[in-house]
Amino acid sequence: MNDLFDLQRERLLAKRAPLATRMRPRALDEFVGQEGIVGPGTLLRRIIEADRLPSLILWGPPGVGKTTLARIIAETTRAHFVPLSAVTAGVADLRAAVKEAKDRLGMHGGRTILFIDEVHRFNKAQQDAILPHVEDGTVTLIGATTENPSFEVNSALLSRSRVFVLKGLGDEDLRRLIDRALTDPERGLGDERATLTDDATAQLVNFANGDARFALNTLELAVAAAPPVAEGARTVDAALVAEAAQRRAAVYDKGGESHYDTISALHKSLRDSDPDGALYWLGRMLESGEDPLYVTRRLVRFASEDVGLADSQALVLAMAAQGAVHFLGWPEANTALAQLTLYLAVAPKSNAAYAAYKAVRDDVEKTRNDPVPLHLRNAPTALMKGLDYGKGYQYAHDYAGAIVDQEHLPPNLAGRRYYQPTERGREAAIGERMRARAEQLAANGATKTTPDDEPEWEPSRRRKAREAREAAKGGG
Repeated sequence: MNDLFDLQRERLLAKRAPLATRMRPRALDEFVGQEGIVGPGTLLRRIIEADRLPSLILWGPPGVGKTTLARIIAETTRAHFVPLSAVTAGVADLRAAVKEAKDRLGMHGGRTILFIDEVHRFNKAQQDAILPHVEDGTVTLIGATTENPSFEVNSALLSRSRVFVLKGLGDEDLRRLIDRALTDPERGLGDERATLTDDATAQLVNFANGDARFALNTLELAVAAAPPVAEGARTVDAALVAEAAQRRAAVYDKGGESHYDTISALHKSLRDSDPDGALYWLGRMLESGEDPLYVTRRLVRFASEDVGLADSQALVLAMAAQGAVHFLGWPEANTALAQLTLYLAVAPKSNAAYAAYKAVRDDVEKTRNDPVPLHLRNAPTALMKGLDYGKGYQYAHDYAGAIVDQEHLPPNLAGRRYYQPTERGREAAIGERMRARAEQLAANGATKTTPDDEPEWEPSRRRKAREAREAAKGGG
């Protein structure tokens, strides 16, 4: 009796399932897209047809056929297909699936494909639980993930699997799927006698962003909402598609790899001084729901890392934009971030400050941290003066041009140069001033403007105090 109920439930689900589920391809020849992976003569297709399948990780955005391909593989290889979702399954479910796989293998030699959807959601312990059974061949793993497996799948499991990258479907692929769904009377919408205007098809393809599931389920909703016309036929126009879709299919995940890819695109567009590219990637992030403060922090960092002293106003404007984001909130602060992005894109570029600090950090980490040289130390007490703290210090304002030739680094780093200004923007003038300083030091030997008997290590404020004391004694 239970079998009859199960059969009836499956039949009802097959009829009531979303269009994207009903229209799943059942064989490789029906599979649309991914020609570079499963097209005739490709590696994956050859090993599927030869029934020599290794464990696989299928990586790609939503709606490109990862689950469908896994099911087709199981059917083609005549292996038992066990689907699990990492969202709901735990170690107990994995152990149960493995036990059944062992029994199946022991009783009649049957093989098991263990399909784990969103495998990146399994933690390390859960992934480790699969590992020995993948390694000994008890199960053949097919994992599906929208996230980069290099970061989300542990290295041991990854080394025992072959990664295949699936891409978003092309426009023509989506058009083929839409036409197939409209004309298929068994699984599709053929009985609805629906047609799409050319504008509606273009709108649907555009909104889908390569996501077949989004395209088909939006199509189903639009057809259902279209009023019947002559003899029950339905026509779907672009406005109805837009209403059914409500939004573009999301391709940006602010917690996933696309987050890092997009901020990288923004940063590199800014560095290459391309205001149009930078503004586009800014919009892609913000309009997809990215935290405006995260973007602002990245722009502030860029102002010092890639513009630096070539345009010192960049950091000032970046901090002003940060204040605007806090003060105005979103979306009112969008133009402040757009203004900052454009300013940073067209500003002269220099990474000299970034490179200088990186070199300093390397020296701090890798070289001996010698004490501060005596002539640079503060000497507020008699004891410290007696220990020669501050002795030999030359007060710059006592010398021509306030330029003095003395070492400011520890002895083991004496002569090291960290900051090398570029010839771009304001740094060109900074570089010229640094060269002039070096030339003046070489030319005049740092000639003092104070009397010859003045101790070189005493700053002028101390000299004035000493002169005042001596004058008072003389007057007594």
